[in-house]
Amino acid sequence: MGVVARNLGWLLASRGVVAVLSLFYIGFATRSLGVKDFGRFALVSGASQALATLVAFQTWQIIVRYGIEAQAKGDMARLGRLFRTCAAMDLASALIGVVMAVTILELWGEAFGIGPTLLRATLIFTVIQLLTIRSTPTGVLRLRDRFSSAAVADSVTPIMRFIGAALVMWFHPTVQGFLFAWALAELATALTYWALIIRGGDWRLFASRGWFDWRQVIAENPGFVRFALSINANSTLNLSSKQVPLLVIGAFVGTSSAGIFRLTAQLAQALAKLSQMLSRAAFAEVVRMVERESIIRLIRRMALGSALGSLVIMAIVVAIGRQALETIGGPGFGVGYPVLIALSAAGCVELTIVGLETVMTANGRGAHDVFVARAVSVAIMAAAACVLIPLLSSLGMALAVLIGSVSAGVLLVIRLPAVIAR
Repeated sequence: MGVVARNLGWLLASRGVVAVLSLFYIGFATRSLGVKDFGRFALVSGASQALATLVAFQTWQIIVRYGIEAQAKGDMARLGRLFRTCAAMDLASALIGVVMAVTILELWGEAFGIGPTLLRATLIFTVIQLLTIRSTPTGVLRLRDRFSSAAVADSVTPIMRFIGAALVMWFHPTVQGFLFAWALAELATALTYWALIIRGGDWRLFASRGWFDWRQVIAENPGFVRFALSINANSTLNLSSKQVPLLVIGAFVGTSSAGIFRLTAQLAQALAKLSQMLSRAAFAEVVRMVERESIIRLIRRMALGSALGSLVIMAIVVAIGRQALETIGGPGFGVGYPVLIALSAAGCVELTIVGLETVMTANGRGAHDVFVARAVSVAIMAAAACVLIPLLSSLGMALAVLIGSVSAGVLLVIRLPAVIAR
C-alpha cells in the first residue's frame, strides 16, 4: 500500500495540473464556440479518441505484466524483445486507425456535422491522435517505477492545451483552431514521453535488432496473445461508457445537446480518471503479489478508500455542480446539471470497484472474467439507453451509463472470489 500510495501521489500531482487547467481550456472553448459549435468540436475530438481507444492494445499493461519477471532476472534481451513487440503493436494499431478514420470521415462525415471546411482539420487531428499513441513508453516508465517522469510527461498535455486554447480564443476562435491546439498538445506529450525513454537509457532496448520476434516473445511470455486481446477488448468496452454516449447524443439528439453532454462528462470523468490512476498505481504491485491474503487486504483497503472518496466527491458535485457548469461554460450549460449528477454517480461506482478489476486483470487469470463482465454491462447499458433516450434525451443516456456501471460492479464482485482462488 505504501508503494501504491507513492505511485498514486505522482499521478495525482500530474492529474491535479490537468484538473485545474482543464477547467480553463474547456471554458475557453465553450465560451468562444458557443453550445452548438462546441458540440461539433466535442463530437470530432470524442470520435478521434474513441477510434484511438478502439484500435489500441493497452500495451502498457502487457509491458508491466510480463516485463517484471524479465527485469527481476536481469534478462535485458527478453525485455528488449517485449518492448519492441509492444511498440510494433502500437504502430500497427495507429496505421489501422488511420485507414478507418479516412473511411469513416468519407462515409459519415456529414452525419457528425463535419462539412468540407472542417474535414481536413478533422482528418489531421485524428491522424495525430492515432500516431501519438504512447502506451508503450508509458509501460516502460511504470515498469521502471518512474512514476514521477510519467507525471511530468502527462502534465504536458493540459499545459499545451491551456496555452493553445488561450491563443485560439484570442486570435482564431473556430473549431479548426481548437482542433489544431489539441493536436499540438498530443504531439508534444508523445515527444516528451519518448525523450524520457531516451534519457533513462531504455532506448537502446528499442534500437536493438530483431523488431519482429513474435514467436519468441509469445514463447517467452505464456498467455501473451490471450492477455493482449483481453485487455484490448476490455478497453474497447470501457470506451462504451465514455466516448460512445457522446456520439450517440450527437447522432440522435443534436450537436447542441452533445456540447452540453460533453461539458458535463468532462467534469464527471474526473472520477473515471481517478479510477484509472488508482489502477495504474496499483497494477505493478498486484502483479508482484502471490499470497492470497495480501491480495484480499489490498482489495479491501482500496475499496474502502475509494468508497469514502466517492461519497465526498458526490456531495461536492450535488452542492456546486450547477454553478460549476454555468461558470465554466456559460448560462446555457446549466441545464446539464441532472446529467452531471448521473454521470458523477457512475464515476463513483467505477472508482469504488476499480480495485476489483485491477486485481483480476493484473494476475493474468481474470482478464477474461473482466471482459465478460464488461460485455454484459455494455449490453445492459445499450438496452437501457434504447428505452431511456426517447423518454429523457441526454439524461436518459446518462442514466444508462450509471446502470451499466452498477451492473459491471455487481458482476465483478460475483466473479472475484473464483479468480482469487485460481
